[in-house]
Amino acid sequence: MEDLFRSYWWLLFPLAWFVFGGFSSFLNYRRQKDALKLIQTYAERGQEPPAALLKILERPIDDSGMWDGSGGDRGGGRPGDGSWFSVVLFGVMAVGFGYGAYTDMYGASDALIIVTFVLAGLSLACLVSALRAGRGRRN
Repeated sequence: MEDLFRSYWWLLFPLAWFVFGGFSSFLNYRRQKDALKLIQTYAERGQEPPAALLKILERPIDDSGMWDGSGGDRGGGRPGDGSWFSVVLFGVMAVGFGYGAYTDMYGASDALIIVTFVLAGLSLACLVSALRAGRGRRN
């Protein structure tokens, strides 16, 4: 059993990502459910709900708005902020794993090279997304 955890310790990261995604979706569901309940209260009183309240319902229920790369508004930030964050995050991680591959850290140079290329590819994809979002904002 101990060997199982030693060999597959890295599975904790994707599992944590799935748990976080599920929790985020649950919170978004609750947000929209509460907004609908508040709109119902306005309707019962015969009042018009505020535009900001109706705008909450325009966002898809499964949209966490953090890693979409679309350049849309994410909680008051400028368009493309999330993409630039992803460029830096994946770039720094690629450099770190590249250094680990270069120094043959833990004797796993080949595996670290693969991780470096994947992270560098993600960084480049986020860079393209951030540049496209910035170009669309100026037009």
